[in-house]
Amino acid sequence: MASEQASVAATATGSIWDREHAMLTIGLILTIIGPAFEALAVANTMPATVRDLGGIEYYGWAFSAFMLANMIGITIAGAEIDRLGPSRPFVIGMSLFGAGLLIAGLAPTMEIMIIGRAVQGFGAGFNSGVVYVVVARGDPAPARGQMLAMGSAAWGVPGVVGAALAGVIVDFVGWRWVFLGLLPMIILAVVLTLPQLRRLGGDDSKPRDLSRGMMSIQLAVGAGLLLTGLGTANLVLAVLMTVGGAVLTFIMLRRLMPRGTLIAAAGMPAAIATHGLLNLAFFGVDTYLPLGITEIRGQTATIAGLALTAATLMWTTGSWLLARISGRISRRKITATGLVLIGIGIALFTLTIDPAIPIWLAIVSWAIAGLGIGLSFTTLTLVTLENAPAGGEGVASAALQLANVLGVALGAGIGGVIVSQASAGPGGAGQGIVLQSLLMLGVIALSLVAVRGLPARPKETTTAVDPVAPSVIAGH
Repeated sequence: MASEQASVAATATGSIWDREHAMLTIGLILTIIGPAFEALAVANTMPATVRDLGGIEYYGWAFSAFMLANMIGITIAGAEIDRLGPSRPFVIGMSLFGAGLLIAGLAPTMEIMIIGRAVQGFGAGFNSGVVYVVVARGDPAPARGQMLAMGSAAWGVPGVVGAALAGVIVDFVGWRWVFLGLLPMIILAVVLTLPQLRRLGGDDSKPRDLSRGMMSIQLAVGAGLLLTGLGTANLVLAVLMTVGGAVLTFIMLRRLMPRGTLIAAAGMPAAIATHGLLNLAFFGVDTYLPLGITEIRGQTATIAGLALTAATLMWTTGSWLLARISGRISRRKITATGLVLIGIGIALFTLTIDPAIPIWLAIVSWAIAGLGIGLSFTTLTLVTLENAPAGGEGVASAALQLANVLGVALGAGIGGVIVSQASAGPGGAGQGIVLQSLLMLGVIALSLVAVRGLPARPKETTTAVDPVAPSVIAGH
């Protein structure tokens, strides 16, 4: 295996587009684009899905199931890629992601849709680690920066057009094709990528360590019990499930997170804690924005897609702006400014649930929120990596990703409970969206308290951080 890897490097010309690497490059780009489009499009698809299949009470689970399964997939795949090499985890991940697309696209009920989303999430979790390992092992050293930049662009294109395109597909073809239409791309990605991946081996002498994978499963079970308990009508069962789930989630987070994260201790723990709260608040509203625009305000999915696209564009703008001011302005101030902008965006969107408010304010509001997350999300990533102990950057990155995924899952799941219960009452789903938005404003306030633990000035670091590309947490 080692000789095969050496031969790959020896024959490299230093370009991701040379004869040896071109097919691998195209395959990896498709591998990124497929899940990226799905991640950014599905929020705009769900209102039509619920309208067709029913099951408004499961709305939040369409996102939470993906994220919780994704969390497990990420944790298990990392060790397996090192042990087996990337080819087998890649095939498993792409097969599961494709199977999830098929299940969701053909789902006769909302419950089957949730299963499909969970299968997608697990598969996407496997694939997220494969891309970076391939860049490190399969690309020549001079070309690694090219491939990472291309990966950012592969996320950026769906970010710009994904939600709007999904809206057009939903309005003119049908929501099922947002899922089924990606299957040819997944097949092509496997055909192009797999032959090269087979040349990149692992170290199968390493013992299989499933301890972190088991902890991530227990964390997902705890979060799932918590969310299920919140939506259970039987009071005794609800209390048992909610408390039991909360305790299990707390215990697993203490084991998986750096010490001090749960109390936002100064430095890296505060950054990771704020990151989780940030994602909980932003995506706790972002998930239900299309529902508010289409079902409450009676607008098309295309209009909802414009609001989501505006947020993505401004996210990129915020990240670009950060790259130019981060050395001159306090990390704490930049993050706090971003959180305040998200709060303003949430507040303005909440107003648009009222039919008397012009619908264009929804697009403007989410553009403001997108600028806020662009500033704060990337700043918190920088702070985490800058303050990670030497040699501990991988653990810090994993904890950050875990906080992101769990934040999105809880935000979507809590919103699903609130919106579902409100839908059964006189206020309807619109009242539920307003209540969810107000709750997320409370999370923003809590985030501003956690921000106090961030360092004011940056530390010297050699860690390279992409300032533009949104995280895989957009995979909700």
